[in-house]
Amino acid sequence: MYVPFWVWAATIVGLLAVLALDLAIVGRRPHEVTVREAARWVGVYIGLAAVFALGLFLVAGPDPATAFVAGYITEYSLSVDNLFVFLLIMSAFAVPKVHQHRVLLFGILIALVLRGGFILAGAAVIERFSWVFYLFGAFLVLTAVKVVADGDEDEEFKENAALRLVRRVLPVTDDYVGSRSLVRRRDSHGRLRWFVTPMLMVMIAIGMTDLLFALDSIPAIFGLTRDPYIVFTANMFALMGLRQLYFLLGGLLRKLVYLSYGLGVILAFIGVKLLLEALHTNTVPFVNGGEPLGVPTIGIELSLGVIVGVLLLTTVASLVKVRFFPGTDDVPEQGEDTGADPETASSGAPRSSGS
Repeated sequence: MYVPFWVWAATIVGLLAVLALDLAIVGRRPHEVTVREAARWVGVYIGLAAVFALGLFLVAGPDPATAFVAGYITEYSLSVDNLFVFLLIMSAFAVPKVHQHRVLLFGILIALVLRGGFILAGAAVIERFSWVFYLFGAFLVLTAVKVVADGDEDEEFKENAALRLVRRVLPVTDDYVGSRSLVRRRDSHGRLRWFVTPMLMVMIAIGMTDLLFALDSIPAIFGLTRDPYIVFTANMFALMGLRQLYFLLGGLLRKLVYLSYGLGVILAFIGVKLLLEALHTNTVPFVNGGEPLGVPTIGIELSLGVIVGVLLLTTVASLVKVRFFPGTDDVPEQGEDTGADPETASSGAPRSSGS
């Protein structure tokens, strides 16, 4: 699908305007986001995605619209898995609930920029090297196996290289200073210098963590469509609604005990779809002499049906398991004690290693 530059520009400006409005309304004052407020904003973002899909249908036809819906649902469902890690990060940095919405907003803004660059790079590679679908397909299948094998095991959050670099360049305060990310204080020698607060650290942590998740979600959506515009917009709409989904689901996250298995099935399905398409359009010399193979391919309509079906089955099975077999939803809720040192938690410093 050909997309003029002005459409790209208008789309990006429109998305930024929505985020600015969100920040102006929700982020105008520190407060604990209620379930009702979160539900309202989730509805707004899903409604905006639906309007965008309808616009694609009217302007470009059913195929791009269906590809966008399939990509959006896939990215949104894969992003739900991010929320478990966000919960660990919030707990590790002991983020006050009144500041969590601001932390998530700026963390996701970082992720939007990083994902945008990742999508552009991926589109350029695919355009030039069609055989990369073999790599994407194999990677998604292996990732699916790992996701299913790991199940719902939770790992302790560990600081990445970006956070360690910030700590080496700038000192970090032990406590939060309202919603500020930087503050000037005197060090142990009496010199006035800049300090980073845990607020900035957790924003970086969320942004970088989401980029790691993009390593499987971006190849997954490229398995549904090669159109960079649809890939970009599906990712942006999914990420923009992720913050409110975090507050809406809250304790419900721990009830989705089979989510990892459902996501694993989706990744494996898209991985197989990619491999079939790579074989169908094969140009690799050592595979069938560089000629395409007459293998069947999976259409976008079937892909959408499988994705929605797996998610519904996973959700229903999870709720049935939790309802009739109590004790399976043992993931700590927000603010619940995780056994860490209470003094560390109250200071706002991360409870993870490397702090």
